[in-house]
Amino acid sequence: MSGAQTRAENRADRAVAHHGGVLVLAATPIGNADDASPRLRRLLAEADVVAAEDTRRLHALAGRLGLEVGGRVVSYHEHNETARADDLLDVVEGGGTVLVVTDAGMPSVSDPGYRVVTRAVERDLPVTTAPGPSAVLAALAVSGIATDRFTFEGFPPRKPGERRRTLEALAREPRTMVFFEAPHRIADTLAAMAEAFGADRPAAVCRELTKTYEEVLRGGLGELAERAQAEPLRGEIAVVVAGASPAQGASVEELVDEVLERVAAGERLKEAVAAVAEASGVGGGGVSKRDLYAAALAARSS
Repeated sequence: MSGAQTRAENRADRAVAHHGGVLVLAATPIGNADDASPRLRRLLAEADVVAAEDTRRLHALAGRLGLEVGGRVVSYHEHNETARADDLLDVVEGGGTVLVVTDAGMPSVSDPGYRVVTRAVERDLPVTTAPGPSAVLAALAVSGIATDRFTFEGFPPRKPGERRRTLEALAREPRTMVFFEAPHRIADTLAAMAEAFGADRPAAVCRELTKTYEEVLRGGLGELAERAQAEPLRGEIAVVVAGASPAQGASVEELVDEVLERVAAGERLKEAVAAVAEASGVGGGGVSKRDLYAAALAARSS
C-alpha cells in the first residue's frame, strides 16, 4: 500500500468521524500484540471515547503497543452493554468517534458489541469496523478441516443436559463447526461431542493461538477427549469439528428407502439395515440399527 493511499484513507476516516461521528468496532490481538494494525493504534490514540470490555486489559494492551489512549475510557461489557449503548451513541450523534474493543478479537463475536450496533442502526448512525485478528478464522485456518462452509457455534451450554441436546441437534450439520470452550470444561465437552458426533469425527483443538505456547491437537473426537482427560488443557481454546458426511445428514425416511432398495435387490433386511445404519454414523448422530429396523419393517407392512 502506498503512502499516498494510506494518507487518503486516514483523511477519509477523519472525514466520516467529523461529518457526524462514527461508531467503530475494532479487532484487538488475540495473543500476539504485533498483530495490532496501524489503524487500531491510530484509533486508540485519536478516538473521543474508547468503550472497552475490560479497561485494565485495554491499558495493558496500550502499554504493550507503546501508546497512550487519547480519549475517555469507559467500561462496556455484557452486564451494562444495553444500558450504556445510548450514552455511547449520543457521542456519535454529537460528532465524536466511539471505538468499541473487547479483550481479544472482534467485538460482537461472542463478545459485547452486537447491542450497540443494533441500536446505532435504529438511530440511523454510522457504524464501521477496523478488522483484524479473529480466533474463529485463525482456528479454521490451522485446523486442517474444510473451510469452504462453516458455522460458528460459540460456547456450548454449561449444563450437561443442555449441552447434550445442543450437540445432538448439530450432529447432522454438514458444515464445519467452530466452538469456543473454557479450559475447565474442555474435557467434558469433547467427550460429549464424541458421543453426539461420533468418536471418529475429525476435529482440531486449537489452544493459545498466536501466543508463545500455541498448540493445535488434531484427531478424532474420541482420541482428543481422552487426551484432554489425561492432560488438562490450559489457555484460550477453540474447537473445530468436521461437518457430518452426506450419509450422516440423511433423514430416517431417506435411510429407510435405501434399506428397501437393498432388500429389493436381494439383500437380507437385517444386513441391509446394518450396512445403512453404519454408513449413517451410528453413535455419531446417525440412526440406530434398532430404530432403522423398526422403521423399515413398518414401511414394508404399510
